[in-house]
Amino acid sequence: MNLILSRHMSSRAVARHLGGFAVIIGALLHTSAFADDENFSASETQQIKGLVREYILENPEIIAEAITLLQAKQDTAKSDRQRANIAQLQPALRNPPENTVIGNPDGNVTVVEFFDYNCGYCKSMFETVLDTIQDDKELRLVLIEFPILGPNSVVASKAALASRNQNMYGPFHQAMLTHRGALNESVIMTLARGVGLDVDQLKADMKDPSIEEIIDRNRAIAQQLEINGTPAFIVGDSLVPGAVSREQFDQLIEQEKSRG
Repeated sequence: MNLILSRHMSSRAVARHLGGFAVIIGALLHTSAFADDENFSASETQQIKGLVREYILENPEIIAEAITLLQAKQDTAKSDRQRANIAQLQPALRNPPENTVIGNPDGNVTVVEFFDYNCGYCKSMFETVLDTIQDDKELRLVLIEFPILGPNSVVASKAALASRNQNMYGPFHQAMLTHRGALNESVIMTLARGVGLDVDQLKADMKDPSIEEIIDRNRAIAQQLEINGTPAFIVGDSLVPGAVSREQFDQLIEQEKSRG
């Protein structure tokens, strides 16, 4: 046996020690610390590196295990951060000053959705969301304008927010999300006319600086919650990224109702 084994541990102890992926990864990441440790000579440090390398080569599956466990740890930490930030941001999420709420404004369950009008997954989810609102008269849906798919998405969000001045946010929101194909300014204004909006007034209202401020604030909230795609739903203290089935959506709502 080599000097390291005789001085510090038996061969079985080494196998058990190196069998844990965290120790192996730690050894790989911190071998420079061994060199600085007065307990080990340069030769001993090289022997440690050799043992680690040899064990990994003989048991390559531990790398996959390490990555899986590390990802799970990171996912758990992210979920914990998101829950804490959701709790902190509850007032802004549940009652945004722009009042972009559809469904029952006094409903006993609030669902928050971050969306983009040019997002195909948001469009595919809209029917599920709309059907749920129609079936559940206690559901309150807060819509967070989060345009992330380019300039045309920003135009769509600005137009939607401006439509509040004509009390047409809900119908216009529905028209844009049910439109098949990409939205650009021409299509947006055609849809606006179709739901009865005064397009000249809409264009003027879109220039209001407060609309840009709303979008900037929404982006900041999304960043704090680590939301980088659409749709993203918040139900209670849980953040659910991506499109979900009607069954999953109903389960989220029922779980929140059961919490009271």
